[in-house]
Amino acid sequence: MKVYKFGGASIKDAQAIKNICQILKAEQENNIVIVLSAMGKTTNGLEAVVNQHFGKEPTSLEQVKSYHLQIAHDLFSPAHPIFDDINNLFVEIEWVLEDSPSTNYDYEYDQIVSVGELLSTKIVSAYLSQEELKNQWLDARDLIQTNNTYRNARINWESTVNNIQQKVSSQGICLTQGFIGCTSENFSTTLGREGSDFSAAILGYALDAESVTIWKDVDGMLNADPRFFEDAVLIEQLPYSEAIELAYYGAKVVHPKTIQPLKEKNIPLYIKSFLNPQHKGTLISDNTELKPFIPSFIIKENQILLSISARDLSFIVEDHLSHIFSVLSTVGISVNLMQNSAVSFSICADDDKLKIPSLVNELKRQYNVTYFEALTLCTIRHYSPDDIQRIIREKTVLLEQKTSHVVQFVY
Repeated sequence: MKVYKFGGASIKDAQAIKNICQILKAEQENNIVIVLSAMGKTTNGLEAVVNQHFGKEPTSLEQVKSYHLQIAHDLFSPAHPIFDDINNLFVEIEWVLEDSPSTNYDYEYDQIVSVGELLSTKIVSAYLSQEELKNQWLDARDLIQTNNTYRNARINWESTVNNIQQKVSSQGICLTQGFIGCTSENFSTTLGREGSDFSAAILGYALDAESVTIWKDVDGMLNADPRFFEDAVLIEQLPYSEAIELAYYGAKVVHPKTIQPLKEKNIPLYIKSFLNPQHKGTLISDNTELKPFIPSFIIKENQILLSISARDLSFIVEDHLSHIFSVLSTVGISVNLMQNSAVSFSICADDDKLKIPSLVNELKRQYNVTYFEALTLCTIRHYSPDDIQRIIREKTVLLEQKTSHVVQFVY
């Protein structure tokens, strides 16, 4: 059995869905699990709906609904039952929006945003059936059981593996959602942004898959984001350990949690292009070397740099750090870079406009807090002096951190 994961860009419109169908026909895989993200920018659209709901503003849900209905009209006859499926799923969101928002933003977020993947899989499953690619639609919430840490749920591996092995057919095409799971109380959860890759890895792990393939709009894993680096180069192969490092620092091609379950069972991971499916792409596996051996550049925009110091200018010691990390955990902030000096502790994080104000307010109860917004974090792995100069030339660097293999700059 193989696992294929297709992201939002690969199913963003009717023509893209037709392209996926052609790939599946060309691959001629008869024993496969397909994991889908939400279509196009649907997750962003539903996130806006959540934020508008909490701001007690008119929502943009109708735009998201029209987008999906248009794709369905481009693929199916007007009498096709898919239109009832789409309308019923939007009714589920409308029920949530009818009530006043609760105090638990993350819970409400998951109940609304998780519908994006249900919509995409319903539409794609129906189209594959129409094109004589018989498939079994599965609700990922019946497969992946999690705790109730909404927006970043943790997997209950024992229950999840048991569910998958019982409910996923060993023959034919099975189609399910990425990114979403369910608590033991039957509340929808999500696995973190870009979590569909992780979903594919979970399924691959549970099924002892022959391989997992993530289909992207690039030819494979590149050593840099082509939006920022015109000379980005394809990485033909790399070991799990290197992929984990790159994912940890923010490489967007693979979700950080994806590699570990595959590594544990030595399941190879392929990154291939749905625009150029004949291209061999990138192979991530055990006992391989980084080829070619070149530096990798990882850019994270929309960063905030906070400097935290004690009010009496005393040293920042273990007790302070323990408290600061407790606050970070409570608020739900992940640290991208940290640095400690005698009297201050600096962290660089994604500038989440909902969470960062809560973090700053809580820290200010005990510390002096200053911060810089609208920053960029650049990480270079396997760097050279020339690589460093290429990045920092004509930039004001606010923080720098360097090891033998990795250098990072905040500017």
